[in-house]
Amino acid sequence: MGGINPAGRTSGHQAFRRTVFDALTDDNQQELLLGLATLMGLGSHHGDGWHDAEGQAISASQLAERCRARVLDHTLIRRIEDPRFNDAGLPANRRANLSLAAPLTFRVSRRQLPDSLPPTWQVREIDRRTLEVSVPPGDLEVMLPETRPAQVRAAGQLPSGFDPRRYYRSVHHPRGLSMAIFAASDCLGDSGLSWETLRDRLDPDDIAVYAGNSIGQLDDEGWGGLLKSFVSGNRATSKQMPLGYGQMPADFLNAYVLGSVGGTGAVLGACASFLYNLRLGIEDIRSGQRRVVMVGTSDAPVTPEIIEGFRAMGALADDDSLRALDALELLTDTDYQRACRPFARNCGFTIAESSQFLLLMDDTLALETGAEIHGSVPGVFVNADGWKRSISAPGIGNYITLGKAAALVRDMLGPKALRERTFLHAHGTSTPKNRVTESHVFDRVACAQGIETWPVVAVKAFVGHSQGSAAGDQLASALGSFAHELLPGIPTLDAVADDVYGERLRLFREPLPYIADAAFINAKGFGGNNATGVVLSPAVTERLMAKRHGELALATWRERREITREAARAYLAEADHGHYQARYRFGEGVLEGPELEVGRERIHIPGYARPVSLAVNNPFGCLDEGDET
Repeated sequence: MGGINPAGRTSGHQAFRRTVFDALTDDNQQELLLGLATLMGLGSHHGDGWHDAEGQAISASQLAERCRARVLDHTLIRRIEDPRFNDAGLPANRRANLSLAAPLTFRVSRRQLPDSLPPTWQVREIDRRTLEVSVPPGDLEVMLPETRPAQVRAAGQLPSGFDPRRYYRSVHHPRGLSMAIFAASDCLGDSGLSWETLRDRLDPDDIAVYAGNSIGQLDDEGWGGLLKSFVSGNRATSKQMPLGYGQMPADFLNAYVLGSVGGTGAVLGACASFLYNLRLGIEDIRSGQRRVVMVGTSDAPVTPEIIEGFRAMGALADDDSLRALDALELLTDTDYQRACRPFARNCGFTIAESSQFLLLMDDTLALETGAEIHGSVPGVFVNADGWKRSISAPGIGNYITLGKAAALVRDMLGPKALRERTFLHAHGTSTPKNRVTESHVFDRVACAQGIETWPVVAVKAFVGHSQGSAAGDQLASALGSFAHELLPGIPTLDAVADDVYGERLRLFREPLPYIADAAFINAKGFGGNNATGVVLSPAVTERLMAKRHGELALATWRERREITREAARAYLAEADHGHYQARYRFGEGVLEGPELEVGRERIHIPGYARPVSLAVNNPFGCLDEGDET
């Protein structure tokens, strides 16, 4: 697993530990503070020890204490740090009609004057570069530049000071793609496996990448800059069109991180996008088509235009709504940190950015390679809402997805395990509609399965709503809960809202000690994109593998795993010291068709240890059985 979100890195459960910070021991708190401090550029570690941001030697305890407030205040949800959302204001234009009572004369650079001018304008050349324009009296339509105060000032942002583009040769890459490079590299480092060694033992077609996002790259380096290029007066670049596509995270991983020629693609399903891609991965492995799949999403929607779009829908917690919610005249930094309030009195979701990736393997290969097993995914269920009034309103599909997921866990682990050793990772967006509709889904399924107190985690209270990556945030948190036997609370839950169906739910504010066999990852996306994934704990996964492969195979795997764990520990130690190794292989090993050796049964690719088999499953039979040519 690997990634980056407002709580920090996914590897080593750093981001998870940030969400249960108060439940950690003093030593673990110090370790986390130091790791986040290096991520944020507040300190560093070299051969001779720790140093502060100015390069001065300092002890670990002193650096952790000095950075504590900065780290805690500048991770998770907080006031948007982009100056445009604060005093500088959001740049905009206002259309206006000017009535000129007298001629208007101005000078302008030759290249700045439009090619097509009104016939009444008179142009005189001053020199080679400068023209003088005279506009006669009358009406003149213009765009007047202005700045507008931001109406939404809270977001889940990556930790202050962290920029993924610093760790590889990024050339005008959209932020979401830079985050994907960092997150996928973090995933490979956390695995403790050598990607080249793993790839060489497989048919290249045994590998797949399913990764995307919910709305493409809409910042200035992607489609955002492209779509406003004409009206903003900027030139469209050759990169904006291709880099804006929603499947581009998968394309970047294939081309620059993994060098994969196997399966690829992305499914875009609003807030359920991560689970949609996860479903593709597990189905490929279950069917035997693939043996290794990297799954993920990367979303960077904290831009003025995307925020304004969601605000216009009435979906976001804007400043006016937050003030009205708490009867405040002025919002402070603390108020912005409390903007997301799942299952409490709330007013809208808080937008966020995140990139999350998982490395999936079939169980036989995991044993053979000594892979670290963080858990397993036996199923992801997807259902639409059917007939709807509003395309963005919640509907009935989530009852089906969660009902199927609960039935799977009951059938696999038994009714007692379902009732007593599972928990829910709610979509928990912090909108009034979500708190009612999602809690009703939970209540009805709990009632049907005899569950009396179902623990509910709502990680968006910490990291916000990262759109297509939201379920990735939830799944990474669930893996952290398995490892640390803690469930994050909902710290903004001052009181459960009156309209929440909470009789069978356990909603809590502080971290809760809990040993779980399984977690349900729930997503309720715009348009009726409902999905629920089941993730099983490492302990349960090992029991299932022992049943299939035998104890001797697991004993051998545990011996191999020690080598993997040693490599993973080395990576995490470097990462916690601020030394990141983003994997970016631009222009390496590029091949064209003539280099391939194309045979009847296989294709040999230079640089790949094994050929691509052309043997395919043909369920249709042969029309002419006598034709042997």
